[in-house]
Amino acid sequence: MILMTLNRSRKVITLVVLCVLAAVMNIFLSIFIKNFLMFPLFLDTVFTAAITFTAGLIPGISVAVLSVLIPGIYYKSVNFFVLCSITEVLLICAFKPPAPVIPDFAPKEKVIASYAGVAAKLMLLYIFCAIAISVLGGVIDYVSQLFLNRQPYHYSPEDTFKLGLIMNNLPVLAVSILSRIPINIVDRFIVIFGGYFISRGLAKLGKTQWPRAQW
Repeated sequence: MILMTLNRSRKVITLVVLCVLAAVMNIFLSIFIKNFLMFPLFLDTVFTAAITFTAGLIPGISVAVLSVLIPGIYYKSVNFFVLCSITEVLLICAFKPPAPVIPDFAPKEKVIASYAGVAAKLMLLYIFCAIAISVLGGVIDYVSQLFLNRQPYHYSPEDTFKLGLIMNNLPVLAVSILSRIPINIVDRFIVIFGGYFISRGLAKLGKTQWPRAQW
């Protein structure tokens, strides 16, 4: 009994450390992509997705919150876009595919079919996330700037597309949503598929069943 308790404590501590590291990696990846590579992408939830695929809802939300809380403390600001990250966690939990279980010496056709099924479910999840994050992010941007009188402090990837949409006299809310769609088409694909493959690596590396029920 004591041994089981100690093993479970180690798993919980390991998961907490992974959540913190995932949040830090989210922050550094986003900074690297935007400030050094100058790509018009967010890529701030790759490791949130990875932890959600690996360990479930609460660890995923924890990473999402930490990923905006740490910069928020540094810049003394509140980032309402954490709602997008939490929504993505919820969608992953609702639609993520189970890990493929392939017996040894399984026929090649069965292996291909198993992985094709996973890919199809990930593609569906990617589409849901791209649409949901574009709409929710646009609404948050619109509400923040119009009703909360909050202006962006720095360049954001969607700014690349906003000017052209504004010149077509589209409503501000539509501009906020539509400007995010081209970004999220690429961004969410990397997040969902990249996060899934990272999670498979974590599962193989640790070969551990994370303590989901207690989270």
